[in-house]
Amino acid sequence: MMKLKGAKILTESLINEGVDTVFCYPGGAVLDIFDELYHVQDKIKQILTCHEQGAAHAADAYARVSGKVGVVIATSGPGATNLVTGITNAYMDSVPMVAITGNVALSLLGRDSFQEVDIAGVTIPVTKHNYIVKDVKELGQIISNAFYIAKSGRPGPVLIDIPKNIQQAECEWEPIPVREIVHKKPNLNKAKAAIDIINSAKKPLLYLGGGCVSSGAYQKLLEFAEKIDAPVACSMMGLGAFPASHPLYLGMIGMHGHINVNFSVQECDTLIALGARFSDRVATNRDKFVKGKVVHIDIDNAEINKNINADAYVLGDIKTVLSHILPYINENKKPEWVERCAELKRTKVLKETSHKVSPKEILRSINKHTPNDQIIATDVGQHQMWTAQTCAFEKPRTFITSGGLGAMGFGMGAAIGSAVASSKRVALITGDGSFHMNFNEVVTAVIQNLPIAIFVMNNNTLGMVRQWQKLFYKHRFSNTTLNKPTNYEYLAKAFGADYLEINDNSEIDDVVKKAVNCSRPVIVNCKIGIDENVLPMIPSGKSVSDMILEIGENKNG
Repeated sequence: MMKLKGAKILTESLINEGVDTVFCYPGGAVLDIFDELYHVQDKIKQILTCHEQGAAHAADAYARVSGKVGVVIATSGPGATNLVTGITNAYMDSVPMVAITGNVALSLLGRDSFQEVDIAGVTIPVTKHNYIVKDVKELGQIISNAFYIAKSGRPGPVLIDIPKNIQQAECEWEPIPVREIVHKKPNLNKAKAAIDIINSAKKPLLYLGGGCVSSGAYQKLLEFAEKIDAPVACSMMGLGAFPASHPLYLGMIGMHGHINVNFSVQECDTLIALGARFSDRVATNRDKFVKGKVVHIDIDNAEINKNINADAYVLGDIKTVLSHILPYINENKKPEWVERCAELKRTKVLKETSHKVSPKEILRSINKHTPNDQIIATDVGQHQMWTAQTCAFEKPRTFITSGGLGAMGFGMGAAIGSAVASSKRVALITGDGSFHMNFNEVVTAVIQNLPIAIFVMNNNTLGMVRQWQKLFYKHRFSNTTLNKPTNYEYLAKAFGADYLEINDNSEIDDVVKKAVNCSRPVIVNCKIGIDENVLPMIPSGKSVSDMILEIGENKNG
């Protein structure tokens, strides 16, 4: 037993939990914590970002890539509130993260003290759990609980708010053994209905969501799909859970999913959803989304029958469930069904535009000139959808994007967290709108000397919003044309990054090869057309029969 200050208990507990990296920004209410971090620089790497939101997104991406719990530390008041978008993003995408904030002393809480915010109250709706530490003797146990909660069950963020006097108070402390995550075995009696439906399916289709990635179920999913000869579709969050080069892989499902996938869903007699939540970006019209039976396998009971009613379901971690039910699944080849889905994949192909600079050609080039474990991060918008549609993800934890929240500004922090977690090159695909929300973090990437290739799809517009304005608002482009005077070359030089640009399709391969072999941050200005669209598109509330395959540029069209 050792007598330690609360701030020291925090750093020792982080080390005990296996934390070797934190993303952070200091301030008055966390001075004691940062003083203790100073003494453990050899054990905990501290990445100082330019803004707390960037730190939160970096911690989120670090967790997605590494499979560990991401950690972010910020001060009270504005420092804490600047974390909220990042915490919410982690919550929506089920990412294990622990956010640690300082606060004013307990005696000052509730008195509108300088930089006092009830951050626990603010984050109740967007955390799995949160704590205000009111007794230093409870701090060690709270930290242990927070890490366990963040990574157990359906992962998510936990916040610990530590008042300044708790950081300074002393008590006896000893390390608390780290609790390993042990997933419960599924109830095979309850799973029998799902097994029976799967075994009787003649035209099964697997729909994989983000839970398949976080579960680490890659090999089991391969075994399952091959055993029942089921074609495979992924949600955007599920990309990488199944290799894109596999003959059974069809593509992405949903609003901007591949045409063939959405038609295959209509034709299947059994849709088997694994770690997926049937969001409105997948099941755009819940009543018409699927005609066959639905089997739902998920770790979160709240997702069962929430959006789509299941004919049978199994509760549990995807990898664990598959490990226990696979012996009861009959091997059953279905060549006619597999060929039908393959035929749809060959024939339901979207006609592409022939603009001077094609974003999809840039993405195909990135795919061609990078290894199959290349990590690609995105911001949010058209570029995100083009990336999801075009890049072939072969490995899990290689596509890092903001799915549920759709947070513009996610990209630079995410690229930094991904590069730190992997020690590999990272490609960031962003748009000029998103980039202007977070380009301050280019400085962080330069300081850390991270090999991040930043491809800015520069079309002088908020492209996805403009696309909706074309379709549903009669081309009234209210506040979506940007006309920002930013000189990207000067900006790169000012921040210490390298610079490249693409002005024509003929330049793509040469520029991409230089960018993806970077040893430091490089900004690639990709001058794409303002009227590039993301297609296909199923409008909100509509079904596959309403799918949009082209958008006329005539304002009266």
